[in-house]
Amino acid sequence: MRFMILKLMYAFLLISIIMFSSLEAQSLKIGSEIPAITALDHNGSTINLKDQLSKGLSLIFFYPKADTPGCTQQACSVRDAFSILQIKGVQVFGISSDTPKSQNSFKKKYALPYCLISDRKAEIAKAFGKSRWSRQAYLFNNGLLIWKDTKGATSKQGEEAISALRELNLF
Repeated sequence: MRFMILKLMYAFLLISIIMFSSLEAQSLKIGSEIPAITALDHNGSTINLKDQLSKGLSLIFFYPKADTPGCTQQACSVRDAFSILQIKGVQVFGISSDTPKSQNSFKKKYALPYCLISDRKAEIAKAFGKSRWSRQAYLFNNGLLIWKDTKGATSKQGEEAISALRELNLF
C-alpha cells in the first residue's frame, strides 16, 4: 500500500513538473507584443488589453483568487507602490479568475486604486502562456514586454516592479 502511494505521488510530481515547464516554454518572451484579447473589468465593462497597453508603461500582475491571504498581500503591495508607479505614468492592471462582482468587492475592501480584470475562462492566462493559478507580473512599454516575473511575489510585487523599472533605466 505504501509503495502504491509513493508511486502515485511520484507520478503527480512528474506530471506537475512537465505541465509547468511546458507553460514556461510557452510564456510570453521579452519583446513580445501584448496579446490582443478582451475581458471584463471590475465594473463589468469590456476592456481590450492591446488597446489599453499600447502606449506608455503598463504593469499587469496575475493573482489566483481575490480576498485570499497571499493574493491580498500581492494586490496590497502593488497598491502601496501605486503612487510611485504613477509618477512614471505606469498603468496597473490586476488579473484573476474571479467574477467582476468579486473583483469590485475586493477592490473596494482594500482600496485598490487600479483596474481589476476578470479572467473567468482563463483566456488571458492562456494568451500569456501561464497557469491560471500562478502569480506572475509583466511590464510592457508601448505594448512590448520588457520584463516578467514568473515567480510572482506576494508582499513584494510592487517593490519588484519598481526595481525592474529602475534596472531598465525607466525610473
